[in-house]
Amino acid sequence: MLLQTTVKPSRASVARALRKLPVVLVALASLVAVSACGGGTDGAGDGGGRAAMAAKKTAVAKNAAVRSGAPGQRAGAAGGNEESRRRSMPAAAVATATARRGDIASFYTATATLQAQKQAQIIARAAGVVSRVEAEEGDEVDEGQELLRIENDEYLYRLREAEANTAKLKARYDRLENMVKQHLVSVEEFETARSELASAQAQEDLARLNLSYTKVTAPFAGVVTERRIDLGQNVNPGDPLYTVADFHPLRAWIHVPAREFRRLSTGQPVTLVLDSNGIRLQGRITLISPVIDAASGTIKVTVEIDDFPPDVRPGDFAQVRVETQRRQGRILVPRAAVISEKGEDVVVLDVDGHAEMRRVETGFSNEDSIEILDGVEEGEQVVVKGQGKLREGQPLIVVEIDGRPVDRGEDASSGRPADGPPAAGGRGRAKGSH
Repeated sequence: MLLQTTVKPSRASVARALRKLPVVLVALASLVAVSACGGGTDGAGDGGGRAAMAAKKTAVAKNAAVRSGAPGQRAGAAGGNEESRRRSMPAAAVATATARRGDIASFYTATATLQAQKQAQIIARAAGVVSRVEAEEGDEVDEGQELLRIENDEYLYRLREAEANTAKLKARYDRLENMVKQHLVSVEEFETARSELASAQAQEDLARLNLSYTKVTAPFAGVVTERRIDLGQNVNPGDPLYTVADFHPLRAWIHVPAREFRRLSTGQPVTLVLDSNGIRLQGRITLISPVIDAASGTIKVTVEIDDFPPDVRPGDFAQVRVETQRRQGRILVPRAAVISEKGEDVVVLDVDGHAEMRRVETGFSNEDSIEILDGVEEGEQVVVKGQGKLREGQPLIVVEIDGRPVDRGEDASSGRPADGPPAAGGRGRAKGSH
């Protein structure tokens, strides 16, 4: 007697069977297709089998294309998406400038204080009371011009006394000179008289010199910058009276790093910008120290400014710029064209009316321009206004080129040219350009 047993399949075996099921079905479908193709012996049967096989191949190819995507179809789809993305972005109004060739230089910049070429503090050399004040602060004075007078009566009396003593000794000397020739006096007595006369003449000269000190004069032509005494004030030798300065030319001293020493020379032009009012001055290097300061590693450089407005005064601070190197025929763009993006310098260009972000390598720069070492060619249009929020490929409407408004012939209501569609690239013609 046979016993029948039922084995319950496990979940794992069922899962494996289900995974194999598509393979089995495909195999069965292939067998049926082969049977259909070979089952007929007449011409009609052969034709039907070939048609079925061709249809199958076409279906398989279509499925494969759908799954993987043919390269041409993918490229077309991507291009269509990019074009549609560009069209969906709103046009942005910008101003552009033309990349051009020009010269640019590097500068060493320092801060300095303007100082007078000559400045002297005038002190009293005689004691007495100030009897007259002849100059005030701000007065322009000539060399030797009187500034003040000290009472001089005492000094006059001393001079007269010295003159009288000199005259007496001079008469004695003359008398003895005739007598010594006649051998009436000794030579020793005559030499004593001559020595006494010389001493008296020296005392007279000293008295005359002290009298001259009561008249205080300017040591050189310049401007009185400070008056430190008043009328009737008693002064003593050494007391400060005035300060006089010569403003022509003005000077500034800067300390330049030793590595820049070989790029400096006397006569080299220097630009100074005053902190107080922004006035720009032109100077030149007149002296370069022959030694390097060991503590700072710098060289002292003297700059002179010959021409300056009347309201420029010593003591004003100035930014001093010394040209250290010049490059000629370089690609230059306005400073506003270069923006920073993730730590890199980027320029936005107008290419066929759309924004193109381009990373650039920069070199020297000044107040207006930046040198482009790589990334921009001469004649290309760089965006200088409105580039902050632009996106790659965004349409552009150029309203200004090189600082001149663009004449677009637009209708105010529609924003389009009155005589037709907008020009390609969103550009117009700059007013005044040819």
